[in-house]
Amino acid sequence: MLALLACASTAFADEACRKVLHLGDSYTVCTFDPAIDGIQLYQNDRSGKPYGSFRALESDLMQDRIYVRFAMNGGMYRDDQSPVGLYIENGREQRAINTNKGWGNFHLLPNGVFYILPGHAGIMESKAFIASGIKPFYATQSGPMLVIDGKLHPSFLADSTSFKTRNGVGISADGKVIFAASDGAVRFHDFATLFRDDLGCANALFLDGSISSLDIPEWQRRDGQFPLGPIIAVTESLPQ
Repeated sequence: MLALLACASTAFADEACRKVLHLGDSYTVCTFDPAIDGIQLYQNDRSGKPYGSFRALESDLMQDRIYVRFAMNGGMYRDDQSPVGLYIENGREQRAINTNKGWGNFHLLPNGVFYILPGHAGIMESKAFIASGIKPFYATQSGPMLVIDGKLHPSFLADSTSFKTRNGVGISADGKVIFAASDGAVRFHDFATLFRDDLGCANALFLDGSISSLDIPEWQRRDGQFPLGPIIAVTESLPQ
């Protein structure tokens, strides 16, 4: 298994991930092209139980000779690790979209949906997503939106005293999917301006805070401090 992973790491070595400094804070930023990179969502293993960790996901996929190049926690979830909002995997809706009012970041409206179609990915405010009629192959709902059509979420304050580790996803002008996680505690406002001003994303979505986790095998990084719900992963098939 170790030899196999070593070969995979060599074969798929790339520069997808990098460090970015923004307003004095450090971020890990990874960029992928949905036209050529296999970006998918994962929730439950073969037995129907939540993966809960990157290690479990990697082990399960390796049975089918699928190598995980990158992974990140992919949206907010309940105590049983099931998604709070819309969740679609392999074209099957496992949780309906959630437009209810409530407390917490998910309900800091507007929230939004990250979705994946063959060769294309997007981020859209939840009500706009409903109106669009889009039927994606994968989708996860989270909140709040960080950037909406080039504008910051109206609730974000430049002088906020709320600092958390945060992770999210944005779509660049050329359609690339950009994942980012802060390396330390940051404001919502600063995290959102990272996507808008430095990464060129007109739309970006917050995925979660405090539990923000990354799996970057090339960097020998696999976070495992917290149980996970939905996982976004970029994978490639190993040669037979």
